Amino acid sequence: MSDYTELEAISRARQEPNGCHGYDHTERVVHLCKVIGIEYNADMAVLMPAAILHDIGRPNNDHASHSASQARKILMDRVWDLAIIEGVVHAIEVHSFSAGGEAKTLEARILSDADKLDAMGAVGVYRAAQYGVEHSRPIEDFISHFHEKLLKLKDMLYTDMAKEMAEKRHDFMLSYLEQIGKELKGLV
Repeated sequence: MSDYTELEAISRARQEPNGCHGYDHTERVVHLCKVIGIEYNADMAVLMPAAILHDIGRPNNDHASHSASQARKILMDRVWDLAIIEGVVHAIEVHSFSAGGEAKTLEARILSDADKLDAMGAVGVYRAAQYGVEHSRPIEDFISHFHEKLLKLKDMLYTDMAKEMAEKRHDFMLSYLEQIGKELKGLV
């Protein structure tokens, strides 16, 4: 794999260091992309820049499209290969739960899977709580978020490896919801 220090610095500068969509999220997505990408023999020259730049367009409402547009400009300014740029842009455009779109390449599927995995499990609970605090949402909205989005993610994954990883994360979220439900009713 190439050295992506410059892209990491650009990404870090355009994102908050922490938070539900902070650079710490990007670092976890990059790690998951490496693990899954190596397993599936993905084109890492496409996958790694896509993972590093996938959220640079936040907090824009259509962050996937905005991030893809910014990534295209960044990579074109650095005279990257056009085929790689197109692969990176496609992966970023279709990675988001809310933006939708069909992931047509292995690299796009892996980025989508990695991003969704980071919204699940213990990290997903932490990020959902962060989002609630960042947007002054009550606990009822926090719990609704699980049913509106988080519990649907495991059925939206592409790769078998991500699906396997998602099982434990999904089960943890179900256990968490059961426990918080009991605590809110004063049963435990």
